[in-house]
Amino acid sequence: MTAARWLALGVPLLAVLAAARLERDRRARGAALLAAVAAALGVAALNEVARQTGWYAFAPVDGAYRGMPVDLWLGWAALWGALPVLLRRFLPLPVTLGLLLWLDVVAMPALHPLVVLGPHWLVGEVVGLFAVALPAQLLGRWSADGRHLRARVLLQVAVFAALVLWFVPGVAFELGDGSWTPLTGLPRAALLTLGQVALLVATPALAAVREFAGRGGGTPYPWDPPVRLVSTGPYAYLANPMQVGAAALLLLTATLTRSLALVAATVLAVAFSAAVARPHEEHDLIRRHGDAWRDWRRAVRDWWPRWQPYASGAPAVLRLDAGCRPCVGVWRFLARRDPVNLTIAPAEEGQMRAGYTGGDGHTERGVAAVARSLEHLNLGWAWVGWTLRLPGMTWLAQLVTDAMIAPPHPAGGKRCPTPSDACSTARSPRSAGTASPASRPAPSPPPPA
Repeated sequence: MTAARWLALGVPLLAVLAAARLERDRRARGAALLAAVAAALGVAALNEVARQTGWYAFAPVDGAYRGMPVDLWLGWAALWGALPVLLRRFLPLPVTLGLLLWLDVVAMPALHPLVVLGPHWLVGEVVGLFAVALPAQLLGRWSADGRHLRARVLLQVAVFAALVLWFVPGVAFELGDGSWTPLTGLPRAALLTLGQVALLVATPALAAVREFAGRGGGTPYPWDPPVRLVSTGPYAYLANPMQVGAAALLLLTATLTRSLALVAATVLAVAFSAAVARPHEEHDLIRRHGDAWRDWRRAVRDWWPRWQPYASGAPAVLRLDAGCRPCVGVWRFLARRDPVNLTIAPAEEGQMRAGYTGGDGHTERGVAAVARSLEHLNLGWAWVGWTLRLPGMTWLAQLVTDAMIAPPHPAGGKRCPTPSDACSTARSPRSAGTASPASRPAPSPPPPA
């Protein structure tokens, strides 16, 4: 069995190293690593299912995690993740999946007695191929070639969520203290409440991922970053919203599961981010964005958020229908709170609902536009705006708004009684101070009653 374990690890790793010499592109190599991580998480989850279904099992050996030999696990992740991504120019996806299935069908019986196969082990192979290998390959190939931005962002979120919420706690419980028992023993209502609390904790991180994709044109993965500097959304308040969100979720899980080992893992993750990842990230961002990044980093901290947002570039514009009573109420609400780098103006004739246009040209409509404008007030209201823009929440809020508050209708293009009135549709001149990170445009006064 020892020779089989060495071969199961050594052959895939040597193949990955050889393929990496053929694929010199740094982005493609990073994508192969991401695919390997996704495959490793998927294989670990597949092993948990196999333990319950009896598809296959492993002989009790040293160096195992949850009954699975670590060397087989890593070799499996390399074969299902990194290697085909590095060889994607020679191996189309259907050919890759066929070869992986053939290889497993040949290798799994040959690994007996290390691998003990159940009567339905081929079912497990097919499930693993389509539930683990296929998503890992799609994520790796799309990331390497810069395709399907939204899809690869969703896959990355799934991988990172599994890492933070399941795998890291599981390793901490296995090697240290704590367990899932305190959580699984809670009533359903308590679990639902905890899920909502966790979602609120994760909201800035999820909003930051969306900001990366929507306004930056990239993903959170360091080898697949945004092409444009992102200093809006959560990044107007905090430099590391995703890292802070992950650390907060780990600490929340550690508290609920009473695991000191998970607290230690969180501390190590934060230390790694600050000591190892941060210098690499800063060097790359300075090279790509220069003074714009330096100005933003002087004003925004790593781990402690600002109360008011950092302002950069041209002011955003929120257009509201001055003839709509709820819209006027929103206008007055925002104007009283002195929004940062936001101009409020009447909707143009024929425009439906509210409309938001960022200084970079990014647009939102309806409830999403109002949610965007909340980001210009302070951290508390920005959090409300990020929550409103969670997947599904915007649709639900818009549905309620249309049905009960203000049905969709075109703005009437109201005339301004005087040239100095707040309903002027002329673009507000940018003051000399708006180039400063701490500056803000003059607040838009409320519309006439």
